[in-house]
Amino acid sequence: MAHVRLAVLSAAAAATLALTACGGSSEAAGEPAAASTVSVEHAQGTTEVPVDPETVFTFDLGALDTLDALGVDVAGVPQGTLPAQLSAYEGGDTTNIGSMKEPDFEAIAAAAPDLIIISGRVADSYDELAEIAPTIDLSVDAADPIASFTEHTESLGRIFGAEDEVAERLAALDARISETRDAAASAGTGLVLMTSAGEVTAYGAGSRFGLIHDVLGVKPAAEVKSEGTHGEAVSFEYIAEIDPAHLFVIDRDAAVGEAGAAGSAVLDNELVNGTEAARNDDVTYLDSASWYLIGYGLNNLDAMVSAVNEAVAA
Repeated sequence: MAHVRLAVLSAAAAATLALTACGGSSEAAGEPAAASTVSVEHAQGTTEVPVDPETVFTFDLGALDTLDALGVDVAGVPQGTLPAQLSAYEGGDTTNIGSMKEPDFEAIAAAAPDLIIISGRVADSYDELAEIAPTIDLSVDAADPIASFTEHTESLGRIFGAEDEVAERLAALDARISETRDAAASAGTGLVLMTSAGEVTAYGAGSRFGLIHDVLGVKPAAEVKSEGTHGEAVSFEYIAEIDPAHLFVIDRDAAVGEAGAAGSAVLDNELVNGTEAARNDDVTYLDSASWYLIGYGLNNLDAMVSAVNEAVAA
């Protein structure tokens, strides 16, 4: 019997050694095995996403900006309207997955991605995309943009093993936001305008550009109506009557590459030039691609906050 017991023990030892050689001894040593997926809550539910996915597609340029900041390779993005900040993903080995509003389902399925990231512009395509690969909707909630952005960014940090870097970057961003709010407290009122095809639209608190008021603390010059991502069409007379201390201007035509008068030309008239903002040289032409196309990304949001900080701290 002693010989049998010794043989069993020897076999067990050999099996343990074999497991150790192939990396299977972590649980035996009391170390939990690394998870293969992470559960991500997003705008359209909860999705199990593979940890450190190899082939990543994104329709959300804010997420692309964040992944670029974290050094994550992105294999597929919409082509045709990429801003200069993200031009490295234009052509080359990057898979063209459609336009900003219309996915190319055939091309996406053929490339077999491990993760697809979307946001508002293609949110209606979620179900079809989720049939191809795990899909997460990282649309930012305009009612609470920083909390929403923070949650999304932390999720990306967990997916790609970059939690520490994300925490560090978010802390620095929070400090920059606090600094800007302090400066804005005594900077007077502000009005956000977008020019497009010669027309002017205003955006207020709670809008797609409400970051300036809701987060960065610039006092709204007026109560602006908005519906969804659309602002309120306004006249030059309206701008003169409101008479803001600061004007923040986004040129949509420049952002999307459409021909048209530049925002500065559209607003170059007697009524606008008579406002306090124009008289004091407090008209800030924001980077249109940054605000209109990219939005909430780690690098880009820092640049957005910095632009407003520079305007109100002057």
